Amino acid sequence: MAGKVAIIGRTLLMLLIIVVILAGGLLWFDYLNLIDIRTLAAPIFNLFGQETRTQPASPSPDYINLDSERLAIRLEALDLQKKELDQKEADVEAARRENEQQAQTLAEERAAFEEEKAAGEASVAEAQSRQANVNQQATYLQAMTPAAAAAMLLRISDDQLVIDILRATEAQAQAAGTTSMVSVWLSQMAGTNAEGAARVAEIQRKMANR
Repeated sequence: MAGKVAIIGRTLLMLLIIVVILAGGLLWFDYLNLIDIRTLAAPIFNLFGQETRTQPASPSPDYINLDSERLAIRLEALDLQKKELDQKEADVEAARRENEQQAQTLAEERAAFEEEKAAGEASVAEAQSRQANVNQQATYLQAMTPAAAAAMLLRISDDQLVIDILRATEAQAQAAGTTSMVSVWLSQMAGTNAEGAARVAEIQRKMANR
């Protein structure tokens, strides 16, 4: 019997210690304004005619929440970084467009150059072909009699072509070390008729002016 009483006594003592610890913890949390014992135990206090106090309002979370401030700063930094990236992207796009414009301009200039080069080559080829034809006609005329050669020259309507043939004839005679037939042909052309004489006078005038 005495043993049971001792066990009950120890149990009650342990329960008392637990109650004291809980009460002390509650009082400490109340002191730190983490909880409000009077508000939680208002019914008990009211039974004993005690007034309860109201827990003071907590400061604004935005005022004490450092994580929110850090998040706001981080978001602002990210926004600035996004603006910088957008600006860089716009600069890259502008540079790309400028490069494309320059490439197009270079392509157009190259095409114009190639066209001009082709036209020049065609002109040179045409001039060479014409000169070869002139030289060939000068050779043929020298193989003819003076009268036949003069008659053929009169049939050529282009004065410049006649002048080129006469000059080619002089160049060939000079290269061969022979006498040029140009003066003989002009004399034959002038002696044909008045029209021939006028034609020879015009040809000689053009040759002198050039």
